[in-house]
Amino acid sequence: MFKTIRNAWAIPDLRKKILFTLLIVLVFRIGSVIPVPFLDMGTLSELMAPLNDVTNNNSSMLAYLNTLSGGAFSNATLFAMGVTPYINSSIIMQLLCVAIPPLERMAKEGEVGRKKIGKITRYVTVILGLVQGGAYFWYLKANGVTTYTEGFSLVFSAIVIILAFTAGTALMMWMGEQINQYGIGNGISILLFAGIIARFPYTISVLGQYLEQGSNGSSQYFVLVPLWILLFLAIIWIITFMQDSERKIPIQYAKRVVGRKMYGGQSSHLPIKVALGGVLPIIFASSILSIPSTIKMFWTPSSGFWASLFNALSTEGWLYMLLYFIFILAFAYFYTTIQYNPIEMANNLKQNNGTIPGIRPGQPTVEFISKILSRITLIGALFLAVIALFPLIFASLAGMGGLSMGGTSIIIIVGVALETSKQMESQMMMRHYKGFLD
Repeated sequence: MFKTIRNAWAIPDLRKKILFTLLIVLVFRIGSVIPVPFLDMGTLSELMAPLNDVTNNNSSMLAYLNTLSGGAFSNATLFAMGVTPYINSSIIMQLLCVAIPPLERMAKEGEVGRKKIGKITRYVTVILGLVQGGAYFWYLKANGVTTYTEGFSLVFSAIVIILAFTAGTALMMWMGEQINQYGIGNGISILLFAGIIARFPYTISVLGQYLEQGSNGSSQYFVLVPLWILLFLAIIWIITFMQDSERKIPIQYAKRVVGRKMYGGQSSHLPIKVALGGVLPIIFASSILSIPSTIKMFWTPSSGFWASLFNALSTEGWLYMLLYFIFILAFAYFYTTIQYNPIEMANNLKQNNGTIPGIRPGQPTVEFISKILSRITLIGALFLAVIALFPLIFASLAGMGGLSMGGTSIIIIVGVALETSKQMESQMMMRHYKGFLD
């Protein structure tokens, strides 16, 4: 990867794209440390202290949201909402495009349809940012963080704070789109990557605190911390292996005569990656499971069924882990369904006189490709779900809740880094291509 970056830096066009991406990331980090007005920062620090205290074995969704936002959530800054509203909006629109025929037809209109859906997605993002910002404000007000608590001052401060959070969401969405257009990589993924990387010093400090607990009598941490590091290295290797793994379907092209020339007759293959959705199923699943924590900002039951439900939906709860597993599988299949159409793939093969050896053209080819896609998706989704859940289970059993979300974070980091590296390589290949006149 470092060699790819060095080679890309030597190309002026790519160097400009990299510098532009770094500039956007810098603006994102600046916005992540600018707090919204009308808050008591001392009270806020006390309220958010459990998110940074490993002795509480904190593994709530608030800690997860704080990780995705690069610490902006716990400091109530301009970008406190992070990219979660945009991700949730994208999920909603993709689901609606399958369920609502007019949106489905719009999605098939090509570039014009995609622009219309993108515009609707932006509006939904702003609405979700407004709702999430409002929830966060009432959470802060309920815990005495706001400086004004009654009368017109409360109304005015509420409007300013909520609109500041919403504006931050819209600005992050715009910055992500600018990276897509003028920079390198997927914009939202890059901002998500930057936020998680910004929390690395915190992760190192957490490891230091666990080792300090080990020197104070909890000697098991001298074994658990190295095991946790080895687990992360293993996850990095597995993710890298999955990104490069693919199933190659052999393709045989028939010979055909055009004028005086003969075309075709060669053998090729149709590659299908094991990790078809990449890191998206995990991001989607995590975003959906962050909804209960947003509801909890409005209402925190002390006992009864709802209290038990919210406890089960914490990252240490059995229900959270079960739903996380199911959602990863579901979103992996969903992404494969909307991105790969076996009927279209079979028709393309037929139009180019291509066949799969031993499989008749037409419906048998469609069924064969569908079967391969289903099996490959299942393998990739199971790998993704296991390596996402194992760190959670390990942290829960070892009493290291302060690091429980690290598994998901490292999966996102490795996935985004590999995807960005491949995009750099593809752009370098385009710029180094030599035609017959060179």
